[in-house]
Amino acid sequence: MLRLIKINRRLGGFALTDINLEVSEGQYYVLLGRSGAGKTQLLELIAGLGKPDTGAIILDNVDITRQRIQHRKVGIVFQDYAVFPHMTVFGNIAYPLRVRNENKKSIAEKVENAATAMNIKHILERSTEKLSGGELQRVALARTLITSPRLLLLDEPLSSLDTSLKDDLKRLLRNLNKAGQTIIHVTHDYGDAISLAKRVGVIHNGKIIQEGSVDEVFKNPSNRFVARYAGIRNFFSVEISRENGLLTGVTKHNVRFKLNGENPGRNGLLLIKSDSIVLTKEAPMDSKLNTIRGKVTEIIPSEFGMEITIDAGDLFYVNILTSDIEKLALLEGKEVWMSFPSKAIVVLSSN
Repeated sequence: MLRLIKINRRLGGFALTDINLEVSEGQYYVLLGRSGAGKTQLLELIAGLGKPDTGAIILDNVDITRQRIQHRKVGIVFQDYAVFPHMTVFGNIAYPLRVRNENKKSIAEKVENAATAMNIKHILERSTEKLSGGELQRVALARTLITSPRLLLLDEPLSSLDTSLKDDLKRLLRNLNKAGQTIIHVTHDYGDAISLAKRVGVIHNGKIIQEGSVDEVFKNPSNRFVARYAGIRNFFSVEISRENGLLTGVTKHNVRFKLNGENPGRNGLLLIKSDSIVLTKEAPMDSKLNTIRGKVTEIIPSEFGMEITIDAGDLFYVNILTSDIEKLALLEGKEVWMSFPSKAIVVLSSN
């Protein structure tokens, strides 16, 4: 449906570089990146609010790279909603149709249908100045969707909403997508990607550095930056060698890891998810496991229960249930054993 081919665009000291991207019909694609990564700039190029220096934008097999915004079958909802404060909700939603000189009866029917779909029919006569953030977001969505875009672009649609409003809007966006709407959603929030995306891309410094299904990207991050987004905090630079026929990684603090799979080279970066590590009072007897002894240095609440920081020469971060604190009698300063299988380790080349 949408293809971006070698898109390059310089904006002052920043540049989008060699962007290649494909979004198929009916897909929910989330583009994840920090502020300043180039997410919004890329959306604006797709929408027609700017033009790339080089490269092509193809929609439904038609080159729209130089096509005017009003001729593209693309709708965009901005982070700040961009509703008209001097108009009612009805006036805002109806605006694109009035610009097209549609008749009043058609406009009224389409506005009512769009407002019903967004669950804002009851506020059509209200001023937008008195609406909540969630209501404003729905007005902006209704105004965009009333033009029946082939592709819906969302710029940080959930960033200014509280948790309950976020959940409502996520449900609405999922339903839109289930009904067949193709969506590209840019965000800095990893949680949005996990809960909404069918495919995800990670953009950093104007380049898409990894792309694929949610599982492909976050279970097998290609580098430290993507791993950070996946919530992985355990990173270890290691020297890799074979010892007695087994692949081993050793940190500069002499923490040793049993590895499996192919050797990525002499040096590598090890990643271990915090919830892949099991804590025990005694050393596990299974010789196939990685077993490491360390000292608890910090115990703090986390969204998963409790996060335990353990000093084993290198620092490890382990997520456990709150109830396990008492079972293990964990206290700061106490020694504990960590264990995890080799398959829980992701090894990246450090080159």
